Amino acid sequence: MGDEVETATPAPRHPRSWSRLTLVTWAFCIVVTASMLWSPYVAFGVPNRSLHLVLDSIDSCVALFVAYLLHNRFLRRGRLQDWLLCEALVLLGLASLVVTYVVEDVVGIRDGRVNVWLPLTVRVVGALAVLAAAIVGDRIGPTRLRRWTLLAPLVLIVGVAAVLWVAGDRLPIALGEDLTDDSAIEPLLAGHPLLLVGQAVGALSFLAASVMVARQAARRNDELLRWLAPACTLAGFARLNYLLYPSLYTDWLYTGDVLRTGCYVLLLVGALRELQRYWSAQTQVAVVEDRRRLARELHDGVMQELAYIRVESSMLPDQTASKRQITDAAVRALDEARAAVNALGSVDDEPLGYVLHRAARELAARYDVHLEVDVDDSIAADRDQRHALVRIMREAVVNAVRHGGARLVRVRLVGAAEGDRRLTIEDDGSGFDIVAGSATGGYGLVSMRDRAKGLPGSMRVESAPGEGSTVTVTW
Repeated sequence: MGDEVETATPAPRHPRSWSRLTLVTWAFCIVVTASMLWSPYVAFGVPNRSLHLVLDSIDSCVALFVAYLLHNRFLRRGRLQDWLLCEALVLLGLASLVVTYVVEDVVGIRDGRVNVWLPLTVRVVGALAVLAAAIVGDRIGPTRLRRWTLLAPLVLIVGVAAVLWVAGDRLPIALGEDLTDDSAIEPLLAGHPLLLVGQAVGALSFLAASVMVARQAARRNDELLRWLAPACTLAGFARLNYLLYPSLYTDWLYTGDVLRTGCYVLLLVGALRELQRYWSAQTQVAVVEDRRRLARELHDGVMQELAYIRVESSMLPDQTASKRQITDAAVRALDEARAAVNALGSVDDEPLGYVLHRAARELAARYDVHLEVDVDDSIAADRDQRHALVRIMREAVVNAVRHGGARLVRVRLVGAAEGDRRLTIEDDGSGFDIVAGSATGGYGLVSMRDRAKGLPGSMRVESAPGEGSTVTVTW
């Protein structure tokens, strides 16, 4: 039997770094906030309740949409991080529009107490949930949490509202009437100390989460986390701006409102990219499954029939003139079918060295030949190139064994000069006359040359009677 060949271990894939987008967002927010503080010429405030309501509606819809996406991610992966982010966005989405609208427009409370403390509490809890999600990372959460996806935020909101309602007039006034001032030049820094503390806690939570999430996105190559990191940066600086201009509870629009909407825009981009990647992966899975189905059909159908023909032809009387031709044709067709099955069942990201090792091991076992394989595992090739190179190697090895009687075949894959890559198949067979072989027009050589040109590359054959042969493919 042929020698066993060790398989190459696939090289680990290096994750892309997404930190640049987060750093750019930090720099942008710092410039905006600094300009707001120290620029004496630019008015940052616009009194427009309708536009305020439009932005709140957009923020709420995006938050709830991304929360739905995260809920489905949790159902598929079971990560606690996805569940916490889902809860945070539900809370933030409801606080942006529903809570404020119900309290102020439906119930009619605008005394600066419940209509401020209730949304503030919900938003602070949402910010802390985002920070908790960044801390837990990719830990797996209990499946029973899916029952609380919507129930937990509703219970929290109702509970906080009940406590604040019972407190009633004993609650401190969060915001005074000085916010009615139409000056948009100087920061107000107004409100109850607890209001300012709440905004500060929210800002710190979002900013800390942005740093941690950016690192996780680089490690896990997660598209949604990639956009979540700068979104948290915008949300954190929005809370910082609310410390200076608490426009969140007024009809005024300030930079904090714009930054907050920018946060949800980035979340929407991340959600759409996540959906695009998901459906692309689903398409690839469907293609792989179909290829494997075809491979099974070939293996269980065509290959079995070819194996039967080979066995039956070998049992024909030796006097039969076409016995050898039939047997050789069956063996060659069986080899082609095996190559097709291997190609259909292979994984797209298999390293070239691993594929060559596997094909060499199969050839060594089938033809009882000693194969020496030396490959540079750092050499990469796409799927079509891997298939072409394996077919060239198989054809060269089969020709060396059948026609040249080779007992030793060496396969080498190395990097050549000027960035080229080179596959060499060398045997100790009887060799052949290259001029005569080219004149006869053997299909095997023609097929190998065509595959080499399609890499794109070139093939060179060196041989002489009694001196073996060498096939070199350069691409």
